[in-house]
Amino acid sequence: MNLHEYQAKQLLVAYDLPLLKGVAVTSLDAFDAAVLPEANLYVVKAQIHAGGRGEGKMPDGKGGVRFAKTLEEARAHIEAMLGNLLVTKQTVKEGKQVNTIFIETGAAFDQQIYLSLLVDRQTGHVAFVSCAEGGTSIEDVAEASPEKICTLTIDPLMGILPHHVTQKRQALGLDKTFQKPLMALMTNLLKAFIANDMAMLEINPLVTTADNQFLLLDAKVSIDDNALYRHPAIAAMRDASEEDAMELEAIEHDLNYIRLDGNVGCMVNGAGLAMATMDTIQKLGGEPANFLDVGGGATKEKVTKAFQLIQSDSNVKGILVNIFGGIMRCDVIAEGIIAAVKESGLSIPLVVRLAGTNVEEGKKLLAESGLPLESADSLTDGAHRIIAAIRS
Repeated sequence: MNLHEYQAKQLLVAYDLPLLKGVAVTSLDAFDAAVLPEANLYVVKAQIHAGGRGEGKMPDGKGGVRFAKTLEEARAHIEAMLGNLLVTKQTVKEGKQVNTIFIETGAAFDQQIYLSLLVDRQTGHVAFVSCAEGGTSIEDVAEASPEKICTLTIDPLMGILPHHVTQKRQALGLDKTFQKPLMALMTNLLKAFIANDMAMLEINPLVTTADNQFLLLDAKVSIDDNALYRHPAIAAMRDASEEDAMELEAIEHDLNYIRLDGNVGCMVNGAGLAMATMDTIQKLGGEPANFLDVGGGATKEKVTKAFQLIQSDSNVKGILVNIFGGIMRCDVIAEGIIAAVKESGLSIPLVVRLAGTNVEEGKKLLAESGLPLESADSLTDGAHRIIAAIRS
């Protein structure tokens, strides 16, 4: 689950991290009622779940991060931004609607740094990823100059040691006066990361000041969905307007669903098999419309809901069901498909490939159902059939 910048900073402030003062507002009335400190500069930031806000474009031709010398000027920016669409490199082409604005006091700084924490998949340890060139797209730096990116993994039994800080400080080109502040920063960021079950914590930019301290000018946080039950206060921060309505519905029914841009709907059990199914469709010239894993212990009702979810996507022109029955029995899948089709109807091609536990029972149920569907003997056969059906 992704957090907005203002939410991420609300979370991080409890860990003694150097943050500026700011206020999040959803209306001009809320801004007028807010208490902001007197400052020579204010930064007005659109809150959407996408990077590149400063370089993005809104209907007035300006970006999603703007500067104001007075509160009156900040108010004018808010009026121009609220309710309008912001287009960045990371949004869909139509952009995302700005419903919340974060206003923060400005600050003078020297160097801009990129710093993030994430889980290293190879070691299972938390990794600090940094680059001396912050304030810009890290993807661009990684592509043009990968040698500028420094990755340091931390053994959870050892924690952050002085030589880790020295290595990171030298990689960022900082002198020894930053040793102590960097130790405190890394230690507190790691505490926040672990305590809140974060999947990613990104600071871009992290800046240095004239008195050799740090400031977090931005913060992007992603929480591990599987751990949200342990953090009800964080779960309550979910912004449903930023997420696909179908994906939210899938979460309510314990379905693993991600909407894509293709036209071949997929219903599969098991994440690995789902990925293989999507890859096979793509390899044979089709385009998957979704990732959908119904899980190993799905019920008839769950399968029915999954089928209805796929059909609710207007881009789907055909459906491929690919089930390998282990814990999930093929006859249960068949019953779910039959129930879903009878309840909602079926006006697009359907291809079903079943294998494994109770496969013969499942095939018999489908054959005797009278449904307009095709049976496939293998994944490749099924992918060929559904692609051909859609094209015809």
